[in-house]
Amino acid sequence: MKIPSGASTGGGGLGSGLRSRTALLLAFAFAVMADPVSSVAYAIEAALRALNGDLALLVPAMVLVVAIVALVIVNYRQLVARYPRGGGAPAAVGEAFGDGWSFIPIGALVVDFVLTIAISVSAGSSAVIAYFPDLAPWRLGFGLGLVVLVGAATWFGHLGRLVFAAMTVAFIVVSVVVLLYGLGATPKPLGTITGDPLRPPVLAVVLAFPVAMAMATGVEAATSAVAQLGQLDNDGKRRFGQLTLWLTLAIVGTITLGLALEAAQLHVGIPPEDSTQIAELARLAAPAPVFAAFQLVTALLLLSAASSGFQAGPGLLKALARHINRNGETVGILPPALDLTNHHHTPYWGVAVFIVLAGGVTAIAGGNDQELVLFYAVAVFLSFLGGLVSMALLARKERQPGFLVLNTAGALVVAFTLVANLSRGFPIVSLAAALAIAGLLYRAWTKAGRPRGIRNAAAEAEVV
Repeated sequence: MKIPSGASTGGGGLGSGLRSRTALLLAFAFAVMADPVSSVAYAIEAALRALNGDLALLVPAMVLVVAIVALVIVNYRQLVARYPRGGGAPAAVGEAFGDGWSFIPIGALVVDFVLTIAISVSAGSSAVIAYFPDLAPWRLGFGLGLVVLVGAATWFGHLGRLVFAAMTVAFIVVSVVVLLYGLGATPKPLGTITGDPLRPPVLAVVLAFPVAMAMATGVEAATSAVAQLGQLDNDGKRRFGQLTLWLTLAIVGTITLGLALEAAQLHVGIPPEDSTQIAELARLAAPAPVFAAFQLVTALLLLSAASSGFQAGPGLLKALARHINRNGETVGILPPALDLTNHHHTPYWGVAVFIVLAGGVTAIAGGNDQELVLFYAVAVFLSFLGGLVSMALLARKERQPGFLVLNTAGALVVAFTLVANLSRGFPIVSLAAALAIAGLLYRAWTKAGRPRGIRNAAAEAEVV
């Protein structure tokens, strides 16, 4: 996702400059938050499934999810402040522990990008099937086709940031319309509504909320994407990055809790296989044209989120590839083919790699987003943990007790969420994959003579 070349912060007088700056902020913020906003399509349903359909506990579970997202965002504001040129968790880990340790969050990000593509196209397929249930038998083929289609579209040029922002805004607007209609709708039990009377409510919520922490994905994006804001100085980048994080929390939190509250009020439970919970909510609450619009904007937003993965992932591989920098030095650790781009500046071999990886993951999950959501939060929470532990160590070294307490609290909560997800068994595959990728990259790094600057790869990926 690149900033439109026409976005400028100078010229035309003070009023024109202010308007241009505001437009740039909105384009940046709504594009960056496309990933966390799109996770609303599957995260609420994932929590309800983990609660065995207990609607009475859905809202408390989602309140806890939003609270943890808020804690992560409060901490990640520091990352933006410390690294206004981008970098996020890899930069913090590299500064605190040394460049070699940066490969752990980098490996986690690679897994996160693959899963972003796979779960987004799968959820996009679910949104379409919820409106056209006759397509259900072709779910997997449809999902794999979307992986190739979105990857190919990226291959022939990156979509502008304004497109991502427009998809996010469209989803937000139509969601608000659905919620307003829902205020006057008549409750009607839909789907599976059971619950588990043997589990204490508090325990049920604690065990269920981690699967919905996919809502936190995308928080990391703002800390690296500020590198794209070449129009701004470091102070401007800090402000844009931090405002984006606050806007993300406000919008994602409001939509999430609004949909959860109305689902509980209208008795919309676990949906049938050919639908989704938010689709059933929109079908019940809103007129047919609004329901159709809701499914359309949901699918488009999810495909935009998949496209962002196809941009970020190959961009990261390109930043790590061997190439000659501006000083005439050969740098990088991966095969130079990953540095090759077409005339649209797209690293096409990197795109091909992610098409294969995301397609494979989609196939293994049968194109089912609810199968993938269990694995999704693991990789990004590994990155969160690395970033927060590093920030705590840096705060301790710099004698900042307030930040030390905040970072430590954030790290403990993130660690608990990560362990809770891993306790479900199969999600450990995501952790193993992230660590395996980190190990392979570390080995390539040592063979290349341990070149410096690896910690900045995530930032460089945004501007290549």
